[in-house]
Amino acid sequence: MTESAHGFETLAIHAGQEPDPSTGAVVPPIYQVSTYKQDGVGGLRGGYEYSRSANPTRTALEECLAALEGGVRGLAFASGLAAEDTLLRTVCRPGSHIVIPDDAYGGTYRLFAKVLAGWGVDFTPAPLGDLDAVRAALRPETRVLWCETPTNPLLGIADIAGLAALAHENGALLAVDNTFASPYLQQPLALGADVVIHSTTKYVGGHSDVIGGALVARHSGLADELAFHQNAMGSVAGPFDSWLTLRGIRTLGIRMDRHSDNAERIVAALTSHPKVTEVLYPGLPEHPGHEIAAKQMRRFGGMVSFRVAGGEQAAVDVCNRAKLFILGESLGGVESLIEHPGRMTHASAAGSPLEVPADLVRLSVGIETADDLLADLLHALG
Repeated sequence: MTESAHGFETLAIHAGQEPDPSTGAVVPPIYQVSTYKQDGVGGLRGGYEYSRSANPTRTALEECLAALEGGVRGLAFASGLAAEDTLLRTVCRPGSHIVIPDDAYGGTYRLFAKVLAGWGVDFTPAPLGDLDAVRAALRPETRVLWCETPTNPLLGIADIAGLAALAHENGALLAVDNTFASPYLQQPLALGADVVIHSTTKYVGGHSDVIGGALVARHSGLADELAFHQNAMGSVAGPFDSWLTLRGIRTLGIRMDRHSDNAERIVAALTSHPKVTEVLYPGLPEHPGHEIAAKQMRRFGGMVSFRVAGGEQAAVDVCNRAKLFILGESLGGVESLIEHPGRMTHASAAGSPLEVPADLVRLSVGIETADDLLADLLHALG
């Protein structure tokens, strides 16, 4: 199959997933194996010797991810943070500097502030929607410009092409966390990014039943370095986790359209609700990043955040009253979730420049019947 000749949904079902040649099975097998018989010393069958280094089920996932993101190589990890850590330890050294979003995901901030800082890596938060502010934050020792777009949980938008130009002028890499958008809604490598990061736990897997992460590189040199460190550091995706993620990928396109449909219905209701003081969604014309999002995204996704009149306790009460919107962390599954970022996913950023508003509620809008979700949310708002 010539992958470039096929559309996204076709690639999601077929890339890296040809029928098994020995049985004709149309779904890749789960190669639940640690080691492989060699045909003589150094004679590997298909390049497989030990499943930390490579596993056929993981290979299928990695090939599919590369095809969907338009990269030269995909790499699957045990979690999104494992993918982040491997990338950063590949390209950074003690004394390196990173520019991060000023509303980065709390787990990413914890990795920078509590782990990499102890290794001698410095970082500067900056509003990535302001290219002048990003330019001012760059230093000669900056190795990575770290981008989330949309951001978590404030749904900020960054101009990927503009950031790529700034990073490359400074001799740095642009890394884009594409978890919120998924490769269906956004293609950062085509806009100049050097590497894409995913928590495949979220939209890519899509069913809240597997933890995983991924890197997809645009150039072979970086891809080879990342693959070496993936093997050397060892935080790889297991075969069953790889298989579950592949199963989720097959419906990614149609799921993302339904997530977006439902989110748009929710946003329309929230914007006119008297107890909601602000709705954060890049699909709104008044969103400061709307025009850029409209250019670089197919649609605006299933993540919605909003602020509640009455402050922190009112926001917590909304979360506690919801029923169909399940109170829980994570996002991107078929079921709808609600959370209070300040006390939950972003608690690690409390007291830092990345602290989120106390009256903020974040929704991961699922694929249930939209009318049911609206009724539940309106009840939660009182």
